[in-house]
Amino acid sequence: MQLDQGEKGFSFLHEGPLDMRMDPTTRLTAEEIVNRWTEKKLGELFRDLGEDPRWRRAAKAIVEARREAPIQSTTDLAEILSQALVSKIRGKLHPATLVFQALRICVNDELNSIKEGLSQAMASLAPSGRIGAISFHRLEDRIVKNLFRLASLSKDGWNIITKKPIEPTLAEIRKNGRARSAKMRFLEREADV
Repeated sequence: MQLDQGEKGFSFLHEGPLDMRMDPTTRLTAEEIVNRWTEKKLGELFRDLGEDPRWRRAAKAIVEARREAPIQSTTDLAEILSQALVSKIRGKLHPATLVFQALRICVNDELNSIKEGLSQAMASLAPSGRIGAISFHRLEDRIVKNLFRLASLSKDGWNIITKKPIEPTLAEIRKNGRARSAKMRFLEREADV
């Protein structure tokens, strides 16, 4: 739902402030990152959390653009990235997608939240209980997969139910395009724990 609210600043499809905070009481915003972080630090962010192969070019374009004026809106940032990351090969992703992903993950500390939330849920699961997790990109899925794998290797009595993730069918993707990258995994706590 937040992606559809321009005032939250999550999407380059809607004009809005470069905010991206799920919790508006936290301090760090995407605008602060974009306008204050060094080119090197921006590049590392886009490389590590966005997995963007053009991370250097994106960081350089942002630093050059902010010399002229602060970057304050989602559409301003999207335009800068669209011009800098133009490719002869048209992909399915908008040029700003992976940078926006990296910013959102960083602002909300999403990867640590997934680890903590999933670990807490697993700790409170009753014997014979099952837990499922849906991830929407590789970084999230890697965390879920590794947590489930480590649990299954421990002596605490866990079984992985889904050896491979469950992915949406074409019919599901047609109904909800945002489901295209979803992966769902399940883990079960043994009855005699």
